[in-house]
Amino acid sequence: MKEKKKEKRAGSGLTRRQFVKVTGLGVAGLSAPHIFIPRQARGAGKTLKILQWSHFVPRYDQEWFDNYTQAWGKENDVQVTVDHISLAEIGARTAAEVAAGDGHDLIEWISPPAQFEPSVLDLTDVNQEAVKRFGRQHPLAVRSSYNPNTKKFYGFCHGWVIDPGDYRKSLWDKAGKADGPETWEDLITYGGKIKKDQGIQLGIGLSQELDSNMAGRALLWSYDSGVQDENENVIINNERTVEAVEFMARLFKESMTPEVFAWAAVSNNQALLAGKASYILNSISAYRSAQKQVPEIAKDVYCVPALKGPRGTRWSSEHVIYSYIIPTYSKSVDTAKKFLLDLVDNYDQAMYFSELYNSPAFFDAAVKGGDRGYPAVKGAKNLRDLHNTWFDDDPFRIEGEAKGKLAVLKDAEKWSANVGHPGPANPAIGEVFATFVVPNMLANAARGMSAQTAVEQAETLIKAIFDKWRKKGVVGGTS
Repeated sequence: MKEKKKEKRAGSGLTRRQFVKVTGLGVAGLSAPHIFIPRQARGAGKTLKILQWSHFVPRYDQEWFDNYTQAWGKENDVQVTVDHISLAEIGARTAAEVAAGDGHDLIEWISPPAQFEPSVLDLTDVNQEAVKRFGRQHPLAVRSSYNPNTKKFYGFCHGWVIDPGDYRKSLWDKAGKADGPETWEDLITYGGKIKKDQGIQLGIGLSQELDSNMAGRALLWSYDSGVQDENENVIINNERTVEAVEFMARLFKESMTPEVFAWAAVSNNQALLAGKASYILNSISAYRSAQKQVPEIAKDVYCVPALKGPRGTRWSSEHVIYSYIIPTYSKSVDTAKKFLLDLVDNYDQAMYFSELYNSPAFFDAAVKGGDRGYPAVKGAKNLRDLHNTWFDDDPFRIEGEAKGKLAVLKDAEKWSANVGHPGPANPAIGEVFATFVVPNMLANAARGMSAQTAVEQAETLIKAIFDKWRKKGVVGGTS
């Protein structure tokens, strides 16, 4: 597999000012108190190889992360290599390296990689150390990286991404709903009207890709159902799932076109930017792209929280949940753990340079002083202060845009869930997610299969996956 490789070595032309900006070392440093378990001596020719996705907000990689890793390597006498690949390649690449017993020391996933638990290190120690240093970790992050059956942290979650609805205000205003949809049924009532009268469809995928996976789960939860219950029993075959699947078939017929069956992860973004979607379920990266590429569209894009189901339940999946794993073959374990802790220590920059795409897993982490590469936020003592201030007054708002468009996302924690909700993101959930069982179920019904049959087929696949993992002792429940 050919990948885009970036191998800037420590000392590769960073000025002292750039070095301070990307690391904050001029204020607090990454010195002895931050060393986690120093079995490896300084100056011993240490290396750290990192594999991760190419961020949806290019600025994050180009202006911050790649420079930060090299500055961190210089400060810690570590030769750091960062390789970026597309999110669609992460699963296959991880499996290949695990099978070979060789590869990167840190691999970043954007969904819980629970199915790799047998092949990765237990990161309980680094998670506990992070809580000690930075305060409580958001429960969403814990449930996306901790297996309560084995009592192991198979990953380290440093952040997550909100998954709101993005809608075109002018289109919804003409349809009689200027503030956008509040319920799933609104997508048919008003979204269908927009498609009929204005010729513009909704953009909810029914394909084997990330956004379709997230949308399908949000729909099930908002219809008071899901893949599993809180005790990890499979519950998908019930009347409320059938109700949700029947709704999706209606939604497709009234508000969408067959192209949603073949969408990739970027398709709904592209549709929004091209003026071909009235509503998409996506992170703010689509809106950010519009600000840069089609400003007039961006000015018309607003956000809404998770939509309510027929009984008022409102849930959305996180759009992305960041989770680093350390494969058991790694020979740079302590260096990798130190990198993870220092990343959290500099998460204000991760938030800013992702243009608020990244939300922190540790909201109570303190904000450093000095030149951090962004305008100082008066009175901000921790990451939550930054989060709320920036969402109230978007520092990336373009000229002519209304102020406060992102303020509705400040309480996203209340309506965001992990992919295993209401249970944990266990290895079985990880495999169900990775094999796209839920979006396939919804797509089958939208193509004409009866909702009950689509649900029964999904249940058969899901139960087989759960049974396999239960036999390995890493998933709870009995049914």
